[in-house]
Parts: sequence; C-alpha cells; structure tokens
Amino acid sequence: MKLIVPMAGRGTRLRPHTHVTPKPLLPVVGRTMVERIVETFATAIGDFEEAVFILGPDFGDDVRDQLTAICDRFGIAASFGVQDRALGTAHAIAQAGDKLDGECVLVFADTLFRMDAAPDLDADAVVWVMEVEDPSRFGVVVKDGERITDFVEKPDTPISNEAIVGIYYVKEGERLGREIAYLMDNHVTGKGDEYQLTDALDRMLKDGATFKTARVTEWLDCGTIPAIKDTSKIVLGHDGEARNEGTVENSQIIEPVFIGEGAVIKDSVVGPYAAVHGGATVTESAVRNTIVFGDATIEGSALDGSMVGHSADVRGFAGTLNIGDHATVGPEA
Repeated sequence: MKLIVPMAGRGTRLRPHTHVTPKPLLPVVGRTMVERIVETFATAIGDFEEAVFILGPDFGDDVRDQLTAICDRFGIAASFGVQDRALGTAHAIAQAGDKLDGECVLVFADTLFRMDAAPDLDADAVVWVMEVEDPSRFGVVVKDGERITDFVEKPDTPISNEAIVGIYYVKEGERLGREIAYLMDNHVTGKGDEYQLTDALDRMLKDGATFKTARVTEWLDCGTIPAIKDTSKIVLGHDGEARNEGTVENSQIIEPVFIGEGAVIKDSVVGPYAAVHGGATVTESAVRNTIVFGDATIEGSALDGSMVGHSADVRGFAGTLNIGDHATVGPEA
C-alpha cells in the first residue's frame, strides 16, 4: 500500500514562518506536521511500503532528505513527485505518476488527525469524515446506510453533517488515475477553475464503485497562525506530548509545556501551553501560550500568544509577537 501526500502549497497564510520552510515541515510540539501524519497512518493501517510526497518546484534537497528520514523511521520507502503549477487537488494527485497504482491512501498535509480505531477498508474507496455543527463550510458526503451515494460541496441545506476531512483510500489507484486523466483531458474543472479530486471520485462513484466512510475523532487545522497556535495547545494537552527534553535552570514550568532537545530554560517562567523547540534558549523571561521554534533566543521578555521563528532573537519585548526565521526584535537584538 502507498501513502500519497500532496504538499506543494506554499502555506501563504502561515507566513512569515513558511517563507523558507514548507508548511508540512513546521513542527507542532516537537514533530513536524508531515511526521505526525505518517505516524498516524503507519500506526492505524500499518502496511505501507512507500510514501509519495508531491512537492513544489522550488523545494530543495533538504526537504527530500527530511522526508526520507521521516519515512526511514517507520520502515517506509520515500519517493517524490513535483507539482509545477497549483491546478487543484486532482492535479496534485496526478503528479504521483505511475506510483498511483494499487491500494493508496491520499492525505492532504494541511491538518492533523486522530483516529480511535483502524479503518475498515472493505470498499473500492473510503472517505474519512467527521461530524460538524456547520456543514455549509465543508464538502460533505451523503449516504444510504453505510454506502456513500453523493458528494456535496458546502451545502446550503442541511443534507449531511459528515464533513470530508481530506483523507481518502482507493483500492485501485490506477482507476482513480484514469478518472483524473479524464478531467484534465476534457478540462473538467470545479472551484477556482481547478481540477478537483472530489470530481474524480464522483466519476468513480457514478461508475458503480462502492464508497464507504471512516471516522476521525479529532481534526486539527494548521493552515493559519491562529489555527496552528490553537492546535499546538490541543496537542500539548494529549498524553505524552507535554515533556522536557532540554535543560531547565532556576525556572518555573507550568504544564502543559514542551521543551525540545537541547533547549535551555534559565531564570524564567514557561507555560502553560508553551512549546520551546530544540536548541532554543529562554533567559530571564516569561513565555506562555507561545510557540518558539528551534534555535531561537528569548531574553528579558514576556511573551503571550506569540510565534517566534527559527533562529530568531527577541530581547526586552513584552506582549504578543509573530516573527519569522532569523528576525530580530528589541534594542539589544
């Protein structure tokens, strides 16, 4: 079985943190989004032989190296496709090429998930869903019993509250590939004049394929600054996520807090809901409800509800801050 992960988007709503780092490689409480995705499905399904990552044209070898290392930890081979232009979700999947073959799970690397049980994959295709209060904001599935009969994008009337979360299983990847090729060959586009995966799946459905649903118990958005801060707080509340892998000297830690390997906390108060990633230093400061990325320096500051980029330097600042990698703030920075 293959895991196909489109991640070519630039994550513009997360700038400045995605100017250099692709969004799925941003850490959420010590581990990148994409590592958490790979772990979720390697654990829940367990028989992946290969992961195929669809990258942007400007992603360098360092991105491929990071993704390969993640897959190595789970005993999965890594391979890559490139989406030169953002022409939609179906177009992204098409860049898997001949890797879109046999059993495939497709996961868009925009959100994080939790599942309480292994999914039942006894169907031609499975669509993961979660019940939501306001289905008008999402694409939803319509069902007859256990089988999906239709897909509806952002319904005006409450036809279903089972929102599509961006995870799909197909028993025959080549069958999906043929339907995507039909869309592209005939310029069948949807929202934004883009090729939409749900249109290809709908063609499979109308051709007689059996579709069922699987459920996630948690669906966490990581697509904006407020969303990734909220997601970090939720993840910190999970068992085993609040932990200390660094050094704490003469400081108060108010749980839940994550302190990464090589991070140093000195003469400070950290937490609650703070994630201080590997190599960062916090000195004579108070840091709460804040994400501090790797190798950043916080000194003589009081941060609340902030995001501090990799290798950034913050001194003598009090309040809420959002700065990117290598940025400096403060009179002595």
